[in-house]
Amino acid sequence: MAMRALYNEIRAMKVRDVPAYLKPRLTWENVKKSTDKAVDRYIEKYIETNSPEPLFHICIGGMVFSYLVNLPVERRHLEHLEKHGGGH
Repeated sequence: MAMRALYNEIRAMKVRDVPAYLKPRLTWENVKKSTDKAVDRYIEKYIETNSPEPLFHICIGGMVFSYLVNLPVERRHLEHLEKHGGGH
């Protein structure tokens, strides 16, 4: 929801005004504060309610991370197969 509000505010601006608008909002203090808020909301929503969702988040996040880490290797492998005839 915050991203939508930020997008709507930026969309109405001219491009040269965007850096001046974003710079005060992207300080370390603001980033830390918003990260702490997000973690607190996550703990409140999922951890304190004994929800199984965090387990699903870890599993899906692990699969996505694994895919992204192995993607360059797979692309090189496919490129090699296409270059040298495709079969083993």
